[in-house]
Amino acid sequence: MITTIQLSKDVKNALDGLKSNKETYEEVIVSLMKIAESRKREKEQLLIEGCKVMSEDMIEINKEWETAGSDVDWEWNNNYNGNKKRGRSTR
Repeated sequence: MITTIQLSKDVKNALDGLKSNKETYEEVIVSLMKIAESRKREKEQLLIEGCKVMSEDMIEINKEWETAGSDVDWEWNNNYNGNKKRGRSTR
């Protein structure tokens, strides 16, 4: 089934500039859609790679903080309004 779509003259002129002599408007539009999908996949892959790097960095930072906290003797104290609060030992 063939469907007709309305385009402004500016869009039609832009499509004319993108197509070769024998290329149809449909072929130009399909080509643009493929390019858009490819770029979308590239962006998603870059985002995934960036998240992996951030995750690795966060794991390293967490390891550094775990070792830093092991040198301190912590105990639970009651603060002024009855809530328990974790703090440094004064021993």
